[in-house]
Amino acid sequence: MFDKVEAFHRPDTIGEAIRLLGSSKGARVVAGGTDLVVHGDQSARVLIDITRAGLSYIRRRGASCVIGATTTMAQLEESDAIRGLAGGVLAHAAATCGSIQIRNVATIGGNIANASPAADLATPLLALDASVVVAAPGGRRKVGLAEYLAGARGRSLVKSLLVEVVIPEPARGPRCGWSFQKLGRTAVDISLVNAAVGLQLDSKGRVKWARIALGAVAPAVVRASAAEEMLTGRVLDRSATDAASAEVARAVSPISDVRATAQYRREMSRVLAGRALEECAARAGWPL
Repeated sequence: MFDKVEAFHRPDTIGEAIRLLGSSKGARVVAGGTDLVVHGDQSARVLIDITRAGLSYIRRRGASCVIGATTTMAQLEESDAIRGLAGGVLAHAAATCGSIQIRNVATIGGNIANASPAADLATPLLALDASVVVAAPGGRRKVGLAEYLAGARGRSLVKSLLVEVVIPEPARGPRCGWSFQKLGRTAVDISLVNAAVGLQLDSKGRVKWARIALGAVAPAVVRASAAEEMLTGRVLDRSATDAASAEVARAVSPISDVRATAQYRREMSRVLAGRALEECAARAGWPL
């Protein structure tokens, strides 16, 4: 599948990677390569391996958690910092990304830059209000995750390099809960549907805030804003979770493909949202 590749580079710096990306026709960035190999892109002429460019890290920066683009799924899964972030929702999602062998090489940057609506990390990152930092010849800039995913799908960022993911400090305090739910044909397969949910309750069980994001049910990962608003201020009981889950099913716009029908994905969006809300309630000390 790479029989037309004419050159392979492994730059030691981000600046050199950007220069190569801008000056090479048909250039493709590679780290773990798990998405690039699957696509079998016949237009690739130059491969730029960024695994030596110093982008594998998990750090605190002020109140935010910052993750370098070549940090692997296995590193996220095993990191104490990521396990302690928002109930471990991102670590849980990373642990579902394929087999052990895949997780040892697949990276957070590749999972996002591929811009697949089924990307398992994009869903919790969207629920966590994450941003990404993009480097280009003109410098670096921070971009909201939803904006970045739209640009990556439209190829407007083709000469830019995703260098890190920035997650603002999630809300802390009592009665917070987070959940990641994934449905695939097998335990290591791509998502048919996935959902990431977070919420916080007050002392009377009313929802102070809610975050609901879903993947593989629209052209891009989506936030179920109407369902979030429906829950806010309401006591979290079965009728509330049922109503919010039904609203999720109305809001998604899935397609039929070789893995599942649109109707099945819509119904499973409702089911997974309900399961996630139930798990969040339990983790917030408010079992339904």
